[in-house]
Amino acid sequence: MRRKSVGARVRRIYGEKTIILAKKLKLFEGKFKVRSDRDFVYIPLVHKPSEDELKELTSQVPDIEVSTCAFPEKAERVATLADLLDGKLAPHLIASLPRSADVVGNIAIIEVPAELEAHEALIGEALLKTNKNVKTVLAKAGAVSGPYRLREFRVIAGEASTVTIHKEYGCQYYVDLAKAYFSPRLSYEHHRVASLVHEGETVLDLFAGVGPFAVQIAKARENVKVYAVDANPYAIEFLKKNVRLNRVEDKVFPILGDAGDVVEEKMSGVVDRVIMNLPERAADFISAACKALKPAGGVVHFYRFVKASDSLESVQVGFAEAVEQCGRKVGKILFSRLVRATAPYEWQSVLDVQVI
Repeated sequence: MRRKSVGARVRRIYGEKTIILAKKLKLFEGKFKVRSDRDFVYIPLVHKPSEDELKELTSQVPDIEVSTCAFPEKAERVATLADLLDGKLAPHLIASLPRSADVVGNIAIIEVPAELEAHEALIGEALLKTNKNVKTVLAKAGAVSGPYRLREFRVIAGEASTVTIHKEYGCQYYVDLAKAYFSPRLSYEHHRVASLVHEGETVLDLFAGVGPFAVQIAKARENVKVYAVDANPYAIEFLKKNVRLNRVEDKVFPILGDAGDVVEEKMSGVVDRVIMNLPERAADFISAACKALKPAGGVVHFYRFVKASDSLESVQVGFAEAVEQCGRKVGKILFSRLVRATAPYEWQSVLDVQVI
């Protein structure tokens, strides 16, 4: 939006000098943006310069012209946690505030340092004010653990709920953070893998969760079949909801069960691509992935945690050795990278591998 304000028009060559001088004279209006065209710069002023102020300006900037101009307004700066808690917490505690939050739907998730736990309700309320779309603030109350990769949370502000609808790349997902694993930090990875799938492929998602890989693949391709497996019955129920929500019932087929058992019983030698996003235990299922691929081979997206003492090359070597033990070979490493930090000196990595 543009608003009328007093402004100074100067030739472009004098623009920066005039801004510095206007600030020195406390004439510069910071709530508007400076404008320019091919020949001139238009600088917003807080008021019409006095005779002395104008004399100072014109002594250093030739051909300055003061008139009423239309200036675009600057976007209002969003207050940070530190802004809102300044004066309410001691300076050394302000320095310990979380620098970021994971946002899933209308739920924000933060890690509260031990020294701030006594103030977590205050921090939660402040976080609600910094993001109008957030209705609930959860504090992590433990590490991801157990067969279903779940984490405990404390509700520290807002509605007492762990259920929400999360949106990414045109897809929507029902999520219950207390019952099924979901990470918004994998948003790009979901999109990246979906973009690699070709029309006509049969895909097996061995650890599908609520379906972020499976649903995006189905939305991205007209002719595809995705078999989405998970051992967590709550995850499968949410996956079924998400399949209906995104209208991909004819492309995504949820399966409750152990990944190895499902492959052995019904998925041997039938798929073109396998997704293995279970970094803690994916290595235990390499044989299942190899068995699921068609005889001609296919692509495996393999995720694993690596520490600073490891390397992507060591992950590649270990994966290739495991594939050879299954009677197959690695044809080519198509892609590898560190996806995200998961702990101090630990990262989640991914390999895209052609297996023959």
